[in-house]
Amino acid sequence: MNYDELAFFNQQLAAMLRDGIPLEGALKQLCAGMKAGPLSYQMNALEKDLAGGTPLDQAIARRALPEFYVRMVAAGSRSNDFPGMLTLLADYYQRTNSVWNRLKGLMVYPFLVLIVSLGLTIVIWLVAKKFVELTTTDWISTPPFLLSAVWIPPIIIALLLVAALVVLSIPTWRAQARWRLPGFRETSLAQLASAIALMLKSGTPFPEALAFAEAIEAGSPAAGALRQWRFLLQEGQGKPAQWPQSLRPFPPMFLWLVRKGGEDLSAGFQKAAEIYRSRASYKIELLLYGALPISVLLLGQLVIWQVTPVFRLLIWMMNSLGGSMGD
Repeated sequence: MNYDELAFFNQQLAAMLRDGIPLEGALKQLCAGMKAGPLSYQMNALEKDLAGGTPLDQAIARRALPEFYVRMVAAGSRSNDFPGMLTLLADYYQRTNSVWNRLKGLMVYPFLVLIVSLGLTIVIWLVAKKFVELTTTDWISTPPFLLSAVWIPPIIIALLLVAALVVLSIPTWRAQARWRLPGFRETSLAQLASAIALMLKSGTPFPEALAFAEAIEAGSPAAGALRQWRFLLQEGQGKPAQWPQSLRPFPPMFLWLVRKGGEDLSAGFQKAAEIYRSRASYKIELLLYGALPISVLLLGQLVIWQVTPVFRLLIWMMNSLGGSMGD
C-alpha cells in the first residue's frame, strides 16, 4: 500500500465530509477519480459494503488495509469527529512515508556500486581477452589466476546485497534490524510513539494501546518492552513517575519525554514522536551526505583492484614473449 496515496485520500475524504457530503457519496466520488490500484480496489469495495448497509467498523475490517489504519477508522467512526481522525491519519501516514522513502533512498548506492563494478569487470575482461588475441598469445593458456581477481569485487558486493535482501525478506530479522540500525531505529521510535499518541487521542485506553502496539511490533525487540510496560500498569504502576527509567529498546530520553506529558499521555508520546522524527531526519541526512563520498572512494578502490590483474597480465605476456624470442 502506497502510504502517500493513502494520506492524500484521507485528506480529501476528511474535507468532503466536513463539507457535508455523506461518506458513501464521498467515497464514490474519490474512487471515480483514482487510478486503478490496491487502494482504489479496497475503497471501491468499502463503498459497496457501506451502500449495502454494512456498518463502517465491520466493512473496514474486511478490507486489506494496514491494521493500524483499520483500527483507527473503526475508532473514529464511533467518535464525534470522524473527519478529524481522518486528518490525523493522513498526517501520520504522510510523515511515515516521507521518512521511510528517504531511508530507502540509501539503498540506491549499494546497487549503483554493484552495477558499476560489474560493468567495469566485463569491460576489463573483454579488453584483456581481445588484447591477448591480437598478440596471438593463446588465451586458453593464460594463467586463470591473473584475471580471476577481476571478478572478486562484484561477487563480494552481490553476496552482501543478497544477504541484505534475505534479512529484509524474513519479518523477524527485518524487525530486529529495524530497531538496531541508525536512522531506522529513530524512525521506528517516532512511528511507534505517533501511533500510540493517535490511539490515545481516539479514546483508546493506555493498556489497550500498548497491547495493540505490541501486536504490531511482534517479533521486534520493542514487543517485549511493551509487554513489560503493560504488565507494570496491570500491577498498579500506572503513574508516569512509577515507570522504569530504562526499558530497552526504548532509550531513557524517550521514556523521559513520555513522562514529561504527565497525565496527558498522548501529549507525551506526541512530543517523543516529534523529537525522534527530527533525530531520524538528521541521521538520515548524515547518512545521505556520507553515502556519496564513501561510494566514490569504494569505486576508486574497485578500479585499482580490477586494473591490477591487467598489469599482471601484461607483465606475464611480456615475460612470455621475451622467453619465446630468446628461444
